[in-house]
Amino acid sequence: MTTAAPSRADLIDPAILTDPRTHAGGDAHRLWGWMREHCPVYYHAAGELPAFWSLTRYDDIRAAYRDHELFSSARGVLLRPKSGGTDPGAGMTLALTDPPRHKQLRSLVAAWFSQRSVRDLEQLIRSAVRATLATAAELGGCDGVIDMAGRLSSHVICAMLGVPTADHESIFSWTNEAYAAHQPLATQHDLMAYFSELMYDRMAEPRDDIVSALANGELDGGLLTEQEILMNCENLIGATENGRLAIAGGILAMLEHPDQWQRLAADPRLMPTAVEEILRWTSSATHSMRTVTRDAFVQDQLIRAGELAVLWLPSANRDEHVFERPYHFDVSRRPNRHLALGGGDHFCLGAALARSQLRVLLMEMLASPFTIELAGPTALVSSLAVNGPQTLPLRVRR
Repeated sequence: MTTAAPSRADLIDPAILTDPRTHAGGDAHRLWGWMREHCPVYYHAAGELPAFWSLTRYDDIRAAYRDHELFSSARGVLLRPKSGGTDPGAGMTLALTDPPRHKQLRSLVAAWFSQRSVRDLEQLIRSAVRATLATAAELGGCDGVIDMAGRLSSHVICAMLGVPTADHESIFSWTNEAYAAHQPLATQHDLMAYFSELMYDRMAEPRDDIVSALANGELDGGLLTEQEILMNCENLIGATENGRLAIAGGILAMLEHPDQWQRLAADPRLMPTAVEEILRWTSSATHSMRTVTRDAFVQDQLIRAGELAVLWLPSANRDEHVFERPYHFDVSRRPNRHLALGGGDHFCLGAALARSQLRVLLMEMLASPFTIELAGPTALVSSLAVNGPQTLPLRVRR
């Protein structure tokens, strides 16, 4: 997953940014670098995807995140084929609402993502990592994406939602099926049927979990509809794809940069900056889309009301005007005001959880009696929405 600095000598066609093969082939950073210099606000004509504007510079993307009145999330935050119609969660979920509705929804579940709640989950995270490493050592290895990062992210969010431990593997299996097929989780029948039943159980007998909060919490004096409850469950589970790709990408970054791993091992005080650098380096959410609500200029380019703006987060996090040596992985990087977790009102609700999972994983890997090595070539996800390793074959031995 190492990326090279872009060369001006390359032939560049911004249109290929919408081709998932550009991202799977590792060429997107070369393209973004050229666009930041030559066309930081670029218009893509409609094709299979609707027409949209690409924003590639850090300052423009940060400004868009901070201005929800101009850059609205309510009509969708991911590029979708025109044939797919409007996102089914539009206007209903945490990701697809603007203030004040967004803040109201967030308030229902925020307590489960607080620093205190995340600290309470650290033993669960630690136990999951140790069990995964022990099993991998018995087998001689594992796939870091599925067996390590994926299972960790899935089991943690299941615990927070209130899914019984006995059902964690079923949820993990169903979400993996959807991810592998590049299908929205809402189309996975077994998964949605399961949460429909869990929703009704929590309506009848609330417990101390997120599904109970969504099923029984009131906004503006009324309960959420059943569809809103289910779509928010789907939204929260879906966020684990970004989490697992960031974790897997972090493991890969450390293995590809052994000097940085040795620095961290020699000085664990670097752990906070190492976590932030992994988040910047991986930037597992490839883009976030907004609908422009009124005519506005970005740079010197007029964007009309109703048009779409796509914020390319990995590009922002390699912006040469903000990050010194942006194509260098540095576990001691300061400052590191990356946008991997979004910004503004849509700053990632699970930010503390994401950081905790990475920190505990790295600590356990450092303390582990096992040696972890790459066991073969990796492959990148072919997607416009997320990026990171599709496969990460690991050799785990004493």
